[in-house]
Amino acid sequence: MDPMLNIAVRAARSAGRLAMRFYERDDALKVSTKGRNDFVSEVDRACETAIIHELRGKYPDHAILAEESGSLGGNEFEWVIDPLDGTTNYLHGFPQWSISIGLRHRGIMQQAVVYDPLHEELFTASRGRGALLNDRRIRVSNRRGLEGALLGTGIPFREEGDLDLYLRMLRVLISDTAGVRRPGSAALDFAYVAAGRLDGFWELHLNPWDFAAGILLVSEAGGTVTDLSGGDRYFDTGNVVAGGLKVHQAMLKRLRPLLGGQVTA
Repeated sequence: MDPMLNIAVRAARSAGRLAMRFYERDDALKVSTKGRNDFVSEVDRACETAIIHELRGKYPDHAILAEESGSLGGNEFEWVIDPLDGTTNYLHGFPQWSISIGLRHRGIMQQAVVYDPLHEELFTASRGRGALLNDRRIRVSNRRGLEGALLGTGIPFREEGDLDLYLRMLRVLISDTAGVRRPGSAALDFAYVAAGRLDGFWELHLNPWDFAAGILLVSEAGGTVTDLSGGDRYFDTGNVVAGGLKVHQAMLKRLRPLLGGQVTA
């Protein structure tokens, strides 16, 4: 295992142990509101602190971009961290949340870890070396279109102006498919696409820490990730479409006519 990936795995497991200690003990947690339907708990902060401590203990000069701490300066290597992706699920005891750590160098993703402590599933990828679930290599599904496809998504909960657009997207994508799932942890959604559990995924207005690790997992598993225009500006826009090549193409074909300038692709 690459040394940088190894330290990211160690950091994720450290955070996972902390998160499990308080899972389904919401009465013991202090929770505050960052924005509408956007919560942060002391577990989020403790997990992030643990991750940063591990990473900077080994790589003190690396930059950090983390959900709670924001941007911490450093060199051309940058760790992108979501210490608890799916906080609302976590606080409700809904078993779909994860820890996401990605490393990019000059803007290019190099290492990825998405860890699900509840199910002991560790998704990892290194650029050019493929993607793994625990010790098993994973690949995106080979589905050739939307017929029978299972898609994942995230419903906008802060940007009310885009809800109507999203519902139109849902209408055109749900047709002919096996259904659409909204589990609530984007990092795990990407990991599930990489593992072939979901055939495709799309969401609007994500933050970089929501999907930085996920896009490398999907691409190293043989899939495709773009913004809504089919380009690579997802870090700028927060809008993503992911899947195997044929499913991704089919999703974009249905989504593009709906844009009409309402959302920066």
